[in-house]
This record gives sequence, structure tokens and C-alpha cells, in this order.
Amino acid sequence: MVCAGSEGDARGIDAQALLYSARLIRCGRAFPVCSPVCSLGESCHVSSDDPMMATMAGRYAAALFELAKDQRQLDQVERDLTGLAQMLDASGDLRRLVLSPVITTDDQAKAFNAILAKAGVAGLVGNFVNLIVRNRRLFALRDMIQAFRALLARERGEVNADVTSAHPLTSEQMQALADSLRISIGKNVRIETRVDPNLLGGLVVKVGSRMIDSSLRTKLNNLKVVMRGIG
Repeated sequence: MVCAGSEGDARGIDAQALLYSARLIRCGRAFPVCSPVCSLGESCHVSSDDPMMATMAGRYAAALFELAKDQRQLDQVERDLTGLAQMLDASGDLRRLVLSPVITTDDQAKAFNAILAKAGVAGLVGNFVNLIVRNRRLFALRDMIQAFRALLARERGEVNADVTSAHPLTSEQMQALADSLRISIGKNVRIETRVDPNLLGGLVVKVGSRMIDSSLRTKLNNLKVVMRGIG
């Protein structure tokens, strides 16, 4: 028997385990996922052969995605997860709460319940966060959000682009970037942005396994390498 919340996560965890995880999210039950059983007549949309299932974050995201799709709440879950991602980007204290291995499960649960209540996040996403807190998987929340977005983009026939910039992009810059990527890729592109002042300038754009790094930091580092070679 394999528990989806244990260190022995199987790469090929089956669709039944995903559906059982989804039931826990729906019910708000926060404990490791074991002994999955599918009822007759129930269906699972994400195959266990999907590359997304090769990661722990992908499996948790797929469980949430399946339930949100079945309950026709994809848009609401997307909005709630986007709000969480924005809070993570804006707060160093929140990132430390998520990533610290020394903060107890109870303390993480209390803090996040307060944060979610203040942000008006409840329902599936609220239960999902409680599940990953209890399973000690909160550190992977950012990756789970990205995996959910990738599944949603696939569902909509879109492509996700993760864009990191030294400064916030204006709406005009976002539109110009989206148009350029759409022409290059041949599909509609959903852009997810984050700000990293350490880039100094420019952009880092990641689409799937492809990455375009035009940041000033990388250009300066490359220049340093060239200068060392000349010296």
C-alpha cells in the first residue's frame, strides 16, 4: 500500500489514488492518502502515464484539478490559487512559513487558516491547503500551483509562460509579450509573472522546457566570463 503523502510516493500512482485524494480535498480531511477506492460509475481524467504524474507536486495538482473540473469550479480554483501565488510573491514571511522545515504542522495550519480566511479563500482550495499542510507538503505549494496552471492551460488549449522580470510589467508590455509568444509558438499563451530585482533588468521567459534569458544579470555574467578569457 502506498500513501500519496509519504516519502515512498510511487511515480506511477494510479488514477484511483488521485480520485481518493480529490475526495479528501472535497471533504477537508487532512491526513495522508491511503487505500484509494473508486466507486462504480466514477471517472478519472488524468492518466497515470501523464508526465505530470512523475512529480509529487503534479500528482497533488492533478487531484485538485480533477475535483475542480468535476464540480465545474476550475475558474474559482484558478482565482484562489492566483491569489495565493500573489501573496507568496509579495511576502517574505509567508514564503518562510511555507518553506521552513522547523515550523510545526499545527503552527502552519493555524497561520494559513488565518491567511486564507482573511483572503476569502475557502472551499476546494482551502481544503487543499489544509491537506498539504497535514501531509507536510506545504513546501511544494508554489510547484503545485504551477502544475495546476499547466493542466488548466492544456484543458483550454493554451500554453503557460512563466515570466520573471526585474520590475513589474505594464499591461502594454504584457500584451506585446503575449502577442510575440503567440506568433512564435502558434498557440494562445497565458503569462504568469513574478518580479526578481536580482535580475537587474530584462526578462527570463520559460515556456515548457524552453527558456529565454535576456536578463541584465546573465548578460553581465557572460561578459565576466568573456573578460576572464581575454585576460
